[in-house]
Amino acid sequence: MINKTAFLLLILLLASCSVFKPIPQPKSEFRGVWVATVVNIDWPKNGLDPLEKQKEDFLHILDFYDELNFNVVLVQIRTAGDAFYNSKFAPWSRFLTGKEGVGVSNEFDFLEWMINESHQRGIEFHAWLNPYRATFDLNTDILSPTHDFNLHPEWMLRYGKKYYYNPGLPEVRDRLVGIMDEVVTHYDIDAIHFDDYFYPYKITDEVFKDSLVFSYHSIQNQSLEDWRRSNVDSLIKNIHKTIKLKKPWVQFGISPFGVWKNNSTDPKGSDTRAGQTTYEDLYADPLTWMENGWIDYLVPQIYWSMDLEVASHSKIVDWWSRNSSNTNLYIGNGAYKIRNNSDKAWDKKKEIPNQLKLARNTKPVIGNVFFSAKSLMNNNADVVEYIKKRYYKTKALPPISPLAPTLKKTPIELHSIKKEKDRIQLNFTNLDSFRYALIYPGSSKKKSAYPIKKLVKKVVLTDNQINIQSSLIANKKHLALTFINKYGQESSPILIHLNQKNDSKK
Repeated sequence: MINKTAFLLLILLLASCSVFKPIPQPKSEFRGVWVATVVNIDWPKNGLDPLEKQKEDFLHILDFYDELNFNVVLVQIRTAGDAFYNSKFAPWSRFLTGKEGVGVSNEFDFLEWMINESHQRGIEFHAWLNPYRATFDLNTDILSPTHDFNLHPEWMLRYGKKYYYNPGLPEVRDRLVGIMDEVVTHYDIDAIHFDDYFYPYKITDEVFKDSLVFSYHSIQNQSLEDWRRSNVDSLIKNIHKTIKLKKPWVQFGISPFGVWKNNSTDPKGSDTRAGQTTYEDLYADPLTWMENGWIDYLVPQIYWSMDLEVASHSKIVDWWSRNSSNTNLYIGNGAYKIRNNSDKAWDKKKEIPNQLKLARNTKPVIGNVFFSAKSLMNNNADVVEYIKKRYYKTKALPPISPLAPTLKKTPIELHSIKKEKDRIQLNFTNLDSFRYALIYPGSSKKKSAYPIKKLVKKVVLTDNQINIQSSLIANKKHLALTFINKYGQESSPILIHLNQKNDSKK
């Protein structure tokens, strides 16, 4: 018979096994971070920093989140009528170069470089642009002569301490569509991304003076509110159409304010008491965008703690999970509030991890995005460690858009193997439509699939070729490779026998 002490030890052992039971790691999950550039929140630290310092700081962000097994960066490349790239529609941003309209030294293409560096790490690059904000304050003397404020003052409306593009003007919508088209055309981005700034957040006793444009452009019996929402809908629809005509694999994602409506004004709304809502105050209707298939993904900004009375994170996640359709649903998390908010729930190490746990356990949620990059980098090392050990222990692939076409079965064949001192070069046929290769340890028999926890490396393809550092595959006789196309779809595995003779054909 087991004595009392042994029995208690057994109970403790079983309990500890239960507590530390590994959390399943999904193969596909959106793990994103917003890199805010407006007023140099995250990067660059200063627009006057030397080019090499700015590059070093951006790589530090990439490497930090790569180590944490994130797979998407959402980088702000348009903050307020400006650009972090050479644009025919907007001046260079002062947040990048120190003075608006002044280009980067040596005509260095920062955006192209950032995209390439992200892709080299297997990280998607989502170009985040603010469409309607024209200035960050009322100091218009610092604006470039080529800023739309100076070129088209008739497009501008002052509201509070900023100027905004008037969303009711067709010319404004055409300009914004042109800006998105320019980025998609010239850069190898994975997505265009908008955040929550549509019509501006309401200010007490302030009037957004678009009544004249409303009287001219609205249709019969249309209310001001419905007209404003129709203006935003029109922009979203046309940007979606432009992106998909130009590069159908480029996604379009939007991150609205977390509360659509409170149920006090609409029974269909969430059980919240938000002071403003995305539908009634910002005139944005994500439900319409989803229903019409205009977006690839939605990221509601649910920046409240799990059980906050007026706007519970858990209740709002549940609401969006029940009201999303035709799109991928991710959750925006307010990491900037960790130990930095009057709501003391944010003082707890497990507040964000518990939000990740809720997302994992809620269908159809398939990922999270953190605001913003510096929130985890500068402080809260214990939270970072907990997330890495429990939730982001292994790599994950970004989810495939529901708007992506069916993957065509392309016959991929190994053409040759070249072994050098420090690397192995694999040459294939028919890889033109693919962006990455996933390398797994193989065996003498090919499997139909390989678990993501066994992933050795995600590498960029160049001209039907893969270069693998010998140190990554030391003493391995077989490799299994799958290939990821620009839509994020994975091919069937190919088994590679590394003992083949150099340059041998298969």
